Amino acid sequence: MKKSFLLSCLMASLLSGTALSGEKPVLIAAIKPDTRPGQAGASSVWNVLNPGQLELKSESALVVDSQGNEVYAKQADEPQSIASITKLMTAMVVLDAKLSPDERITITRDDRDVIRHSGSRLQPGATLTRDQLLRLALMASENHAANALCRTYPGGRKAFVLAMNRKAKAIGMESSRFADPAGLDSGNIATARDMVKMVRAAMRYPLIRAATTTTTMSVYPYKGRGELRYNNTNRLLKNAAWNIQLSKTGYINEAGRCLVMQTSIADQPLVIVLLNSFGKLTPFGDSNRIRKWIESSVKG
Repeated sequence: MKKSFLLSCLMASLLSGTALSGEKPVLIAAIKPDTRPGQAGASSVWNVLNPGQLELKSESALVVDSQGNEVYAKQADEPQSIASITKLMTAMVVLDAKLSPDERITITRDDRDVIRHSGSRLQPGATLTRDQLLRLALMASENHAANALCRTYPGGRKAFVLAMNRKAKAIGMESSRFADPAGLDSGNIATARDMVKMVRAAMRYPLIRAATTTTTMSVYPYKGRGELRYNNTNRLLKNAAWNIQLSKTGYINEAGRCLVMQTSIADQPLVIVLLNSFGKLTPFGDSNRIRKWIESSVKG
């Protein structure tokens, strides 16, 4: 009778996943693991993926889930120039300083691009709030806006770049360094793994999430003149197949085409990093290849 009772207790504990000793519930092999996103055992979702079936054009790539599992990696520890992905760090530094978002800032000649000599519709005399400049720098990669944010930071450019590198160290970006706020300097360097850390840090800022996923924005920087309409540099935001919570593109010759995103694929939160792609559309093509690779394997 006692033996039968003990056996019954043992069977009950196995079915409930709880040991007789009162330990924390553990996963029992006889019970099918719960592999829904965010639940225990979610990493087993990726067991069905075959990395050999995914051919990306980007020189460096990394896909990481919310639990830190690497879904795909390609030269993820190779330092790369990151171009305008830099602006995510610029935004974090500005927001950390808690400067007035409503302060009106006028673009000056000091904000022009003296490295690449790129153009901008924000010419000297254009006036916008700090909040508007932040949003344009993030969603439209506006270089003059980024430079103006740096210029008006307490202590100026030197203090700003120092704060960028200090922030990078604080969030664990061990193989990174920053040289300017717009990403025009090829000395802005990071690995794909460091980019994941920067994306996750940036996700803590509501303004960065909102700005980088805004598709269009209109501003009126010149008195007595009409609107200037800006579009987001990430065309995937207009694709209904994508659910993107944060994104940033970048390009200079040394960096190639770059793209980072916080997104969801097959209901699983993921960070995607694509660095040094050749061709204007390559990062978007690689992103779609990643999405189809995951969906066809996990959902199929």
